[in-house]
Amino acid sequence: MTKILNGKSQQSEVEIEFIGDNHLSANMDTPLKPDAFSLTDEVKVALIEQKFREIMDILGLDLNDDSLSGTPHRVAKMYVKEIFSGLNPKNTPKISLFENKYQYNQMLVEKNITVFSHCEHHFVPILGKAHVGYISSGKVIGLSKLNRIVDYFAKRPQVQERLTCQIANYLSEVLETEDIAVVIDAKHLCVATRGIKDTTSSTVTSIFKGRFQQNEVKKEFLQYLEFKTEAF
Repeated sequence: MTKILNGKSQQSEVEIEFIGDNHLSANMDTPLKPDAFSLTDEVKVALIEQKFREIMDILGLDLNDDSLSGTPHRVAKMYVKEIFSGLNPKNTPKISLFENKYQYNQMLVEKNITVFSHCEHHFVPILGKAHVGYISSGKVIGLSKLNRIVDYFAKRPQVQERLTCQIANYLSEVLETEDIAVVIDAKHLCVATRGIKDTTSSTVTSIFKGRFQQNEVKKEFLQYLEFKTEAF
């Protein structure tokens, strides 16, 4: 049952656990407050540092210890500048498109892109690989930009299903094509380190748009993911 406290609805512990353990999300877009970017990054770091110091104090840690004294600032800086930097639109990758002068009209696949994200239910890491494919509608994108797009959407509290959709929809928009495929295979540390504590399972999500919904095209894309690429 949801309770009202200080004018705000408060979820019960049962509801909180249900949402977290069942991987639910109410939004396709990352849930953000209307004034999410009214504070500068520097102010956010200072405020989070203060709050995290309080958390450590409540846990009983001695913040006078040399090893711990700088932890609140390091955590705050990491949250704002690094692992959750994808929340801020100013960090959207700068995308340059080029004419498809080669007239290459087959699919292009960038596979094994590192995914490092965080579960929005427990704020623990999601680690895995993304595989992205597209068929040019006349424009091509620099290969590294595909990695940067994946990294941008991963650097925010996430649900894997939403992350997959966000990458696919953004690629479709910038490349001006519906012919997009995205597959993500990842391990969730909220599963591996708490709850069931299963360290061997992984989660696979996929989006196939346009021609990638055709069985033969989808099959070709998935076959490429099985290729073994030699390290150099």
